[in-house]
Amino acid sequence: MQTLSLSSVDRSAEFRRWKSQSLSKADLSRKGSVDEDVVELVQVLNAQEQFFTTSSCAGRILLLDGGINGFEVQKQNCCWLLVTHKPCVKDDVIVALKKANGDAVLKFEPFVLHVQCRQLQDAQILHSVAIDSGFRNSGITVGKRGKTMLAVRSTHGLEVPLSHKGKLMVTEEYIDFLLNVANQKMEENKKRIGRFYNCLQRALEREAISNSHPKIKEKNNPSYTYKKKRNSEKAHGKSITEENNKELENDDDDNPGINVAIFPEDY
Repeated sequence: MQTLSLSSVDRSAEFRRWKSQSLSKADLSRKGSVDEDVVELVQVLNAQEQFFTTSSCAGRILLLDGGINGFEVQKQNCCWLLVTHKPCVKDDVIVALKKANGDAVLKFEPFVLHVQCRQLQDAQILHSVAIDSGFRNSGITVGKRGKTMLAVRSTHGLEVPLSHKGKLMVTEEYIDFLLNVANQKMEENKKRIGRFYNCLQRALEREAISNSHPKIKEKNNPSYTYKKKRNSEKAHGKSITEENNKELENDDDDNPGINVAIFPEDY
């Protein structure tokens, strides 16, 4: 019979307290609620005793109007001309651009999810799920107070300036082309969310079986490894058209290994 140490019991109690506090807070996002495409996923995670979500976005297309002197658009310091979690059409962007006074930028931001985990082993399970689903920029951070956070991320975003000081710098034909790229990325993003949900369900089922059969759990290798498949060649200087053809299915070539960072004491 295994005896839990007092520190382990304390950590579990603290995690439950963090989870209760987090899930009881009001949603402070601009939308004020969880995006429709990830509601079920968030509910499944929050129903598990070892996880709770702290933030999420299903993916969106944005048109932002930033400062006239800035090339890096900061969302908190700019005007949101358009935001949608669905495919976007050119007419909506053209109408929104008429309101721009600074540097308007069209962006596609893929799915992002932050999950606080009870312990590192739990985070490793979710990290495997994320990698297998195509979110190969995902990582784990561990704070000095014991907070273990998994961030589910990918790199198939898009960010293109369209106007400067309120003047449109591209043609409507180019805007239409960009939206086709952004909408294809949105569609691929939605597929990956579906894969993440299915992989999560299978991982939870395997974990439940392992926990109920200790011998099975002991037989399985408990170490966490992920072998990166390296491409023999890496293309350079590709045009946006070439990226559109290849990026959707294989755009995250960075090392998917765990990133463990240590936050400051006050985290």
